[in-house]
Amino acid sequence: MGVPKKRRSKMRQNTRRPYIIEGEMPNMINCPHCGAPTLAHRACSKCGTYRGRVVLTTKAEKVED
Repeated sequence: MGVPKKRRSKMRQNTRRPYIIEGEMPNMINCPHCGAPTLAHRACSKCGTYRGRVVLTTKAEKVED
């Protein structure tokens, strides 16, 4: 069975992932409903919408009830 002979160093490991070093978040989009930045294919944490439907209750909605 193929097994790595030596452990990969932290420097060599981190050079393969430049997006983490630069501090960029991959797949960030703006919510079409409220405009807040959210991860793609996830419900918005500010307004709770996903694909035009409300799927989460937010803290602001709970206070109003």
